[in-house]
Parts: sequence; C-alpha cells; structure tokens
Amino acid sequence: MLGQRQLILASNRGPVEYHSTADGRHEARRGSGGVVTALNSLTHIAEFTWVAGAMSEGDRKVWDEARGTPLRSPLPGHRVNLRFVVTPRRVYHKFYNVFCNPLLWFLQHYMWNSPYNPNIDAAVHDAWEDGYVPVNQAFAQAIVDQAQGNPSVVMLHDYHLYLAPAMVRQAVPEAIIQHFVHIPWPASRYWQLLPSYMLEGICYGLCSADIVGFQTPNDVRNFLDTCEAVLPDVEVDYETQAVHCKGRRTSVRTYPISINVEEIRRISCSPRALEYEKRLQPMCNEMTIMRVDRAEPSKNVVRGFRSFDLLLTRYPELRGRVTFLAFLVPSRTHIRQYQRYMEEIQQIIAQINTTHGTEDWTPVVTYLENNYTQAIAGMKLYDVLLVNSVIDGMNLVAKEGPVVNTRDGVLILSMGTGAHRQLREGAISVSPADIEGTMQAMYQALTMEGDERARRAACLRETVEQQDNIHWLESQLQDIQDLLL
Repeated sequence: MLGQRQLILASNRGPVEYHSTADGRHEARRGSGGVVTALNSLTHIAEFTWVAGAMSEGDRKVWDEARGTPLRSPLPGHRVNLRFVVTPRRVYHKFYNVFCNPLLWFLQHYMWNSPYNPNIDAAVHDAWEDGYVPVNQAFAQAIVDQAQGNPSVVMLHDYHLYLAPAMVRQAVPEAIIQHFVHIPWPASRYWQLLPSYMLEGICYGLCSADIVGFQTPNDVRNFLDTCEAVLPDVEVDYETQAVHCKGRRTSVRTYPISINVEEIRRISCSPRALEYEKRLQPMCNEMTIMRVDRAEPSKNVVRGFRSFDLLLTRYPELRGRVTFLAFLVPSRTHIRQYQRYMEEIQQIIAQINTTHGTEDWTPVVTYLENNYTQAIAGMKLYDVLLVNSVIDGMNLVAKEGPVVNTRDGVLILSMGTGAHRQLREGAISVSPADIEGTMQAMYQALTMEGDERARRAACLRETVEQQDNIHWLESQLQDIQDLLL
C-alpha cells in the first residue's frame, strides 16, 4: 500500500519487552499499554520497524548485544523489527516521571485545579530541557538511522513524542510523517498553563508532520484553535482542517481508535478466560454492575462508587440483589496524586461495604491487579457496565464490553469519553460529575425491559464491529497513501 517506502512506527512503549531470567536468558513478552494493544493488529498484517523505548533491563541488554542492528520480534505472528531507544535513566526519569505523566497527562485530561496546580518550577523547566527534549532527540535519531536515506513513512504515537516530527523532518525532509495523539487535546486557553516556549515547541513539532490524527472532532478543533492562538506565523484553514506553517501543510484528521473484535472474542473464549469466568460467576448476583479501569483520577472511580452508594440508599429493595464487581489496575503508583486517589477508592469501597453489607452479601467486590484476560472474562457477565470517566481519549473498555457480554448488558457511558460520539445511541449517557444522574442511570439500566436491553446491546455490537481496529488502521494508511499519489 505504501509502494516502495519502508514503514517506521515509533512510540514510548513497544510491542515486545524482554525480561532477564535467572539463567541469563532474555524472555520476550508482549508489551503493555494501550498504544501497543491498539497497534497489535498492524504487527500481523504489515512488515515494518517499531522504534520504542527500552523499558526493562532486559531490553537494554538485548539491544546492547544487538549492537544497533534491528531485532526480529520473536512473538508468534509478528512481522516486526524492533529498534530500542536507550537513554540514561536520569534523563528518562525527567522525561517520563516529571514531564510526561505529572504534567502533560494531567493537563490533557483537564485534571489540574488551575488556581493551585500545576506549579511549573525549575524542576519542570529542567525536565523539559534535560528530559523531554533529549528523549525526543534520541527517538528522532533512531528513526533517522532506520530511514538511512530510504523513502520512508513514519508514524509517531502519543504525547511522549510531540517534538520528534520536527527533528525527523529536519534530517529526512522527504519523509511522510504522521503523528497520532491517543489522549484528549484540551482547549487552547488550558494549554496556556504551559510556558509559551514549551507550547510553541509542541505545536511546531506536530505541525512538522504531514498528518496529525486525533480521536474526536472536538480534539481536532481544539488543536486548530491552539495553533492559531499560539503560533505567530501560521494560517489555519478550519474548512479543510489544515495548518499551514513554515511552508508546509499539515492535515488534521479524526481517527477514532477501536478494538480487534476477533481477538477480543478469541481471548474471551480461551481456556484461561473460561476458567476465570467459572471463578467469577459465584461473585455475581441477581444483578451485577461492573467496571474495568486503571485506578487513576481521570477514570472517575470514586464518583462511580458514590453513585452506587446512593443507589443502595435510595432503593433499599436492591440491597442483597445487586453486586458491583470492580476490576481495577494499579497505575503509576510512584506518583503521589495516584497514590492518594487509590486511597480514596479504598476508603469509599470500605464505607459502602460497612454501611450496606451483610454476612451474606458484600456490595462491592474488587480485583486490584493487571489481569487483562480476567477482566475480559468478567465483562461477559455484567448486567450493567459503568464507564464514567471524567475525560478519555477514547476508552476501549466501552467497546470491549459489548462485544463479549452474554447478558445483553447495558452500557452507562460518560459524555466525557471519546467513545461517546460513536456509542451514544446504544448507551445511557451520563455527565461524569453528576452523581445523582449516574445513580438514576444505574437504576434505569437495572430495571430496563429485556427488549430494550437487547436492542441497545445489538446497536453497540454492530457499531463496534463496523468501526473496528482494522478500520482505524486502514483509514490512516489510506490518508498516507493519498499523499503518495
């Protein structure tokens, strides 16, 4: 599809992580994270090189032994060569743990209480200069090394690599560059919490790409607004959704990410998943509410439990008949804000179980672990799936649940998720801050007639099947192909 051009993909995490064993070997495992999951289908259908950060000590050792020669992925079905980017641990710490996660992630999810946070002090400025910039330079150099003068298509991913397009463009001006942003792009005034030189660097970096992709039309509009507000020498065309900057035209497009439906269903019917399903069935009740989330503030877990607490108070006839199963993955536990949020989650769960529970019934049952197969197995069993994120780039749980569920389960979906635009016809929509409204949505879902449940469930399945992960990839590759004509 890309003619004679080689495909180079870059992201912070890669499709393979190597873990050193006691006998000195390096065991290859599938990489973690949403970006890797989203791009897994591409690893089976296209030949390309994936540039990724060395996440583990095993990654560093394997790459050192390779002496700069790309490695063939050892995972079954992969058609991928691996090129690891190794940066000093101190530099990567500043990049990831000071700038990317505590600053960019929080900003792009509207999670700052702006009268008080963030406080951009000398440590943050240093993390930009001695963390974010050099790591982006290292990624760009790895991409340039891979290109080596050959016609190339470069696909960069997410907020970790905003500066890399400009760096690659300078060294390989003829490359076709696309950058896809997996998380929300907030309004320009919120972006201006950042120092102007950082924000300009981010916008100039992205405007060096031929195509910048986002999850939703709202993200596209916000990006166009931000470029117009921040960059002094650009022309923004809202009608064609393009930015003209320094003699280059950057198309800004919407590509709502999705899931590999066949793979999710295969996992749900695997022997391991069936064993988990058997174990989980006794935990279910006459009615079962479920959520599957990382335990972090943007997922709005605490408000979801407050709504459930209110449901049991307002409708006492549901006590003993409904159980809330929560599959929560501990996330970024080294960041204090995440630690505090996990403490709040555990406090509200304890309060609900103490207030409403009996010897025979525990209202909230939690599984605090990163166990994807168990979560998929659990989603086969819900009557209600709660996805009430404050804001999400997309939220793939909202798409995974409906394609594996066996009970015509009802999806309660926050209007703050990117998935809401696609799934709202089949879901019950809620405002993420509306505890009363979310409680009433739970009651509506639990008492909904069977015909209506079946209609909504079929609508959700059909939407996800028609706009699956392959559709997401093909739409991006087609736009890249159009540039080559």
